[in-house]
Amino acid sequence: MDTFLDTLWDYLANGFIFAGDTTFSLLQHLHFLGPALLMFLLALVTVAMTKFLNRIIVTRRFTTLEHEFHHWVQVREEAMKCKDREKGGRMARNIDSAELNKAYYDYFFEGLMLGIARKIIPIFFMFAFINEYYRQENLIAHFGSGYLWQLPSVGEQPLFIGAVFWYFISLLICYFLWAVTRRLFRAKPENSGCARHGASPLLEKEA
Repeated sequence: MDTFLDTLWDYLANGFIFAGDTTFSLLQHLHFLGPALLMFLLALVTVAMTKFLNRIIVTRRFTTLEHEFHHWVQVREEAMKCKDREKGGRMARNIDSAELNKAYYDYFFEGLMLGIARKIIPIFFMFAFINEYYRQENLIAHFGSGYLWQLPSVGEQPLFIGAVFWYFISLLICYFLWAVTRRLFRAKPENSGCARHGASPLLEKEA
């Protein structure tokens, strides 16, 4: 068993090294953009990859657990609507202990595992890649400086913004821009629909 795990780890390590070397060789053609814009593009690619993986990596077990969880939530809500509050509370507690708690924890842990596969692994793979291939000495070799920006500081030493720090800041910016863009595109069809169909008959009647 130990030999099998060692062999498997060797294959994985060699695979990650090959993927890193290949990615770095491709990115060398984009070094003319500068390190700041390059890190931002890598963050944007990471966000796009996590969104793509969210669409394609959906297990049948997760779908089933999601359906069961929402089913028992609805059953509990119906029980709480009972006119007899004491009876409704007992029914809700029975549903919690019998089905809902188990459905919630199964659904939560399955979603957690999928979240690690779809989001955490791509983000930290890119983090490890940047930390290895764009460390300070490599930034000096390829861009002539060991940092991206120098910020003024109150103390004696200034603050330097490195590649890894800027990558995580860029991730936050990209996720924010993605959410804003998605909300704008969702709101646009509603507005265009109102303009296309005209004012509502009720508003016309009041006018």
